Amino acid sequence: MTATRYTPADHEALIRRYFQACNAASYEDLVDCFTPDAVHYFPAGLPDVPWRSADTIARKWIWCVENLGSKWTIEKILVSHNSPEAVIEWTHWKTGQGTALRGDEWYRFDPETGKISEIRAYYAAPADKTAAINELVAFDYPGRGYHLKPE
Repeated sequence: MTATRYTPADHEALIRRYFQACNAASYEDLVDCFTPDAVHYFPAGLPDVPWRSADTIARKWIWCVENLGSKWTIEKILVSHNSPEAVIEWTHWKTGQGTALRGDEWYRFDPETGKISEIRAYYAAPADKTAAINELVAFDYPGRGYHLKPE
């Protein structure tokens, strides 16, 4: 992997700042988390994916906040100690619909700027429109300390 001057703590702080910007629906703060040509990949089933460019990513998340009542919580973060990468577990709360989706994302950071250059999202379960919360069957979310509602 490419050497980087950014530390695992820097990468974790940027992910947390990105989630704060998502929840605040702040265009400027969202764009500032990404390289201009960043790509956000998703599983099949969503329209217009992948999202290409910092501008597109910011505008799409703002749309989710405004139209779905979206809020996100970070459940776990693991940051590589020897490459500019990280993986997280998250919950996407769609408060306007009374539903939630759990999943993971793999992050790649640009070694020169420290900004996010790529996100690959993986859902914990297929998006089941009849389920109030899409998550792993029989996993003890409360027992493991996961969020049970948006903050």
